[in-house]
Amino acid sequence: MTNISARQIRWIVTGLMLGLLLGSLDQTIVSTAMPHVIAELNGFSLYSWVFTIYMLTSTTAVPIFGKLADLFGRRLVYLIGMGLFLVGSALCGLSHDMTQLIVFRAIQGIGAGALMPIAMTIIGDIFPPDRRGKMQGIFGAVFGLSSVIGPAVGGFIVDHMAWQWIFYINLPFGIFAAIILSIALKESKSTEKKSIDWGGASTLTGAVVAFLLAIEMGGSGSSEGGMKHYAWGSPQILGLFGASLLLILVFLWIESKVKEPIIPLRLFHFRAISVSSIVGFMMGMGMFGAITYIPLFSQAVIGTSASHSGYILTPLMLSLIASSIVGGRLITKFSYRSIVMVSMAIMTVGYLLMSQMGTGTSSFELVLYMIIVGLGMGALMPVLTIAAQSAVGHDLRGVATSTTQFTRSIGGTVGVAIMGVIMSSRMTDGISGIVNDFKDIPEDQLKQFANPQALLQPEVKAKIPDKLLAALQHILSDAITSVFVIGIIVVLIGLISAYFYGKLRMPKREEGSAAVKATVDMH
Repeated sequence: MTNISARQIRWIVTGLMLGLLLGSLDQTIVSTAMPHVIAELNGFSLYSWVFTIYMLTSTTAVPIFGKLADLFGRRLVYLIGMGLFLVGSALCGLSHDMTQLIVFRAIQGIGAGALMPIAMTIIGDIFPPDRRGKMQGIFGAVFGLSSVIGPAVGGFIVDHMAWQWIFYINLPFGIFAAIILSIALKESKSTEKKSIDWGGASTLTGAVVAFLLAIEMGGSGSSEGGMKHYAWGSPQILGLFGASLLLILVFLWIESKVKEPIIPLRLFHFRAISVSSIVGFMMGMGMFGAITYIPLFSQAVIGTSASHSGYILTPLMLSLIASSIVGGRLITKFSYRSIVMVSMAIMTVGYLLMSQMGTGTSSFELVLYMIIVGLGMGALMPVLTIAAQSAVGHDLRGVATSTTQFTRSIGGTVGVAIMGVIMSSRMTDGISGIVNDFKDIPEDQLKQFANPQALLQPEVKAKIPDKLLAALQHILSDAITSVFVIGIIVVLIGLISAYFYGKLRMPKREEGSAAVKATVDMH
């Protein structure tokens, strides 16, 4: 590490943190401001697509950018990703209707798919193994911080400025971050001719898009939020799943033949990467399940206000931040298996407590349970990334990092969908079972009241008879806590999977620094 100064490291880390903050902050800022956006653009029917398209494009782009970073250098690919993110942000602010906004969010999502995995890869390049843990923990904390401050920032912008500034605010910070990295980070140039696996990129993209669309559109026979929904056994959903499976098989065949595959299959011969991918998938299912359904429980069952429920995740995120920093330090002292199994055990305890919640649960109890879950989640983030990075050399570090990010993101998407299906089924069964108990209520009113959505509408909720209100809250409570039972199962699978790390641990400083010296030239 003789070619890099402390001053250069500070500038590079500052630029990467700004980029990561922008990419992760964008979702929470947008979610807060969207009611104002759809009111101005007349777009309630397309509301969900503003989020779905960002998820589709960013998730799909992650492994592709990771491989491109290995082929053409971290700086170039990162700056291209940042450029796409900023162009998409500017165009979102200029949108005149919801269709434009959705298209431009897709561009923004593609760029966001480069920011986090390549930032983590650069950290793996410029720091030796014994310092990566600390830095990965800090970067994980930045990710958590975005979820804490996002709603507040979005609310402030909407209240005091035009909604377009939720996108424009990215421009000055993103440009500053790009300038820093273009100056501070210099990579040695390779004269070797590179080939791009276009076949792998296109089939992987198609497979992921088809799969995520099937998850998003399945489970209902009606149209909701502008996205057409179909029953799980319908030809449309089965066709999407079938297309996804076929494209995955074609992708695997291509990856086994090409010179520079997008995701080299030999990566999974490394125990650290294969186990980290499985654990990350399970962690994603548990993590996003908690983030999605805790606010619903807070508002509909406990009875907190809509504005308060938007901040109910703050304790979880704060404990996640603290745990991420601590986990990054512990990785120099303990094996991967030790840290991951303990973290998964802590998450299991948190989910077990949340699965026991009911209509008598207080806000204090919910906060306490969330803190426990957050403590388990946070320590996992730096460990999974460092385990994957340390298993390979510089030439595969980008794709190894992005692969773990990709599996976690897919896990989150699958988890939310599965949990949503279970919750909806439990609610439907519960409501149909109590309808006959309230024949004294006029049929039109019963249809209006015997609906979980009524618990989220204060003006309707105030009109519901007390006995029916209590019954509805009990049904919804049981439905949501069944989601947390699924969380227990997936986290336990992750805990068992972590056992197969064996005695693997982070390599010593001397082993990692030589590789860095030989491959990255910092001026």
